[in-house]
Amino acid sequence: MSRLVETGRSALRSALERVGRGWGRVQERRPLSHDLLESDDAYLVVFDAPGVRGEDVDVTFLDRTVEVNLERFRDFYDGYDLVFPGRGVSLSGSVDLPRDADVTPEGANATLTRNGTLHVEIPKRGGSSDVDVVEEDD
Repeated sequence: MSRLVETGRSALRSALERVGRGWGRVQERRPLSHDLLESDDAYLVVFDAPGVRGEDVDVTFLDRTVEVNLERFRDFYDGYDLVFPGRGVSLSGSVDLPRDADVTPEGANATLTRNGTLHVEIPKRGGSSDVDVVEEDD
């Protein structure tokens, strides 16, 4: 009976692994979720980027399109075996800015937050040109 139970567990583990790997591939094919925001001076794209480090993020800006590629890694835990590898490791997404967006990649920046989001800010060319004036004391 013990051999039958072990065979059943092995078959279940194998099935879970195949399902998990399939689910991970589905995640990798789906574009990253994002929000597109606009202010007077810039556009801000906020991507979901859970479980990545800054060195594993690639952001490209070309022709009003922001492209993001993320590589994340699975941590290993002592004493545990991976049964269901359900998280995709290579994720990507892109956002097209509005057709009338007059933006420049100079001054653009990307910030990876602790809560797992990536903020990509692209300044507008015609953004505010106001300069603060400071008076010196006599």
